[in-house]
Amino acid sequence: MNTDPYRVKAGGSVHLIDWRTDDDGGLSKDEGRTLTAELLTGLADWQERLNAEAKQSLLIVLQARDAGGKDGTVKHVMGAFNPNGVQIANFKVPTEEERAHDFLWRVHQRAPRAGMIGVFNRSHYEDVLVTRVHGLIDDATANARLSHIRHFESLLRSGGTRILKFYLHVSRDEQKQRLQERLDDPAKHWKFNPADLTERARWDEYTRAYEDALTTSTDAAPWYVIPADRKWFRNLLISQIVLDTLKDMHPQFPKVNFDPREIEIE
Repeated sequence: MNTDPYRVKAGGSVHLIDWRTDDDGGLSKDEGRTLTAELLTGLADWQERLNAEAKQSLLIVLQARDAGGKDGTVKHVMGAFNPNGVQIANFKVPTEEERAHDFLWRVHQRAPRAGMIGVFNRSHYEDVLVTRVHGLIDDATANARLSHIRHFESLLRSGGTRILKFYLHVSRDEQKQRLQERLDDPAKHWKFNPADLTERARWDEYTRAYEDALTTSTDAAPWYVIPADRKWFRNLLISQIVLDTLKDMHPQFPKVNFDPREIEIE
């Protein structure tokens, strides 16, 4: 599958209206699920190589509106990985200690070490999204932070960390349906937060904030706009991009300092 059409080109402006939320890649759901199952096997194999080599790391950033599918992506895609080789971080409202430092302080601590795959379920981009929409920072501060983020990601990349950033692009109608499902199903009530409706009312403001955030797409830390109305296609596309990246990183099993053929276990 060619994933280039979903990648945000470096150096340009972004208009989310240009990106479909319901794309299916010309596939049926059954075809997509079959392909995804094959890709997930490959993800597990290449993660084992990455973990064994312990020289590189991969950071996966997931950003989306409420009910956009971040948790589902972690479950259905990252679930292919051995948990021993994955670090998952979820950046919520900063603690008092975190607010006493610069906004990237808490993030840098959670960057994956060599051999690991790090998953940010929400990330440092919250500090140029929620804060901006709610008027906690002005445009000048937001732009300065976006510049700091570019440098921060460049630092990680130079240290051996590959970065993939996914914006799960869900439509307003699909979000409404998913939020309603949480209300209708008692088993999903815990996932519903009335505050989500406040954020939903600021749809256009979040759109503008996300469009600015997506301009941080670079060759070293690309953004991908993932059509997220169809969960199966979301999983397929992200699986393909992650697998392609791991193959490009080409981690290798370390050489051993003994000849297995000369060892006899009694």
